[in-house]
Amino acid sequence: MSVISELSSISRSKARTPEEKARQAKEAGRDNKAGYLFLAPWLVGLVVITIGPMVASLYLSFTDYSLIQPPRWSGLDNYVRMLNDARLHNSIKVTFTYVVVSVPLQLGLALGIAVLLDKGMRGLALYRSLFYLPSMLGASVAIAVLWRQMFGGEGLVNQLLQAVGINSTTGWISDPSYALGTIILLHVWTFGSPMVIFLAGLRQIPGMYYEAAAVDGASRWTRFTKITLPLLSPIIFFNLVLQVINAFQSFTQAFVVSNGTGGPSDSTMFYSLYLYQRGFGQFQMGYASAMAWLLVVIVGVLTAINFFASKYWVFYDD
Repeated sequence: MSVISELSSISRSKARTPEEKARQAKEAGRDNKAGYLFLAPWLVGLVVITIGPMVASLYLSFTDYSLIQPPRWSGLDNYVRMLNDARLHNSIKVTFTYVVVSVPLQLGLALGIAVLLDKGMRGLALYRSLFYLPSMLGASVAIAVLWRQMFGGEGLVNQLLQAVGINSTTGWISDPSYALGTIILLHVWTFGSPMVIFLAGLRQIPGMYYEAAAVDGASRWTRFTKITLPLLSPIIFFNLVLQVINAFQSFTQAFVVSNGTGGPSDSTMFYSLYLYQRGFGQFQMGYASAMAWLLVVIVGVLTAINFFASKYWVFYDD
């Protein structure tokens, strides 16, 4: 029975005769049809845009498919090839480095700014909008192009360093030692989205806890570690899972900054970028599909680990 028909049944009196039961069953059927009609666009999108391509991708991962010739069944060949693909292993290493470094830095900055904004300063709405803006623009091509110009050999960063007496001519984008760091910095800069969620969570913590702690002489740091962090842990966990998944899907920044090469020296070769190169650059769709499913497994396992570990540090107010 649908929710609509269930809610409708509450307002109806209990049927006493077979005729009344038949009439109410007919009305419930009409309600169900209306519910399914409203759900139809979402169901069509789920099947056509999500489930259909996923099933097709799973099939292609077991084939040799070049977009030109029909797919040819090859069994587990694509998955076996991945074991000996050095560039794939490097892309996994780069992506894990990016996720492990950028996500904690981004969440830490977001939480810090949210705590400051929670003090009730004037112009809060303006500051909140300004800090949220990078989250809307950070993954865009325009910002990635701007980032490449800023960190170029004659970019804004070197000009600022020279203005304070540091004679820097380093091409931050062209140097393998710094290229990934610039993209991590871009990801950290897009802290607005988790910051807004943290701010909403902070507003839900009752003030009486802080007042009682202040009466007992607790310092600000003690109040933050003993009250704020435990009560905010469900929000931290939510942001952590969301940002880890988003970080594994990062593509635009690495593609634009490295001109689609993943260079220099594969230092910015993200997993998603290497998958793109295999699929749309070398037309190895079967291999790219196998890579996509490996990424699904990696993200799924990490998410499961996060959920398992959450019972040790996330506190829900039951």
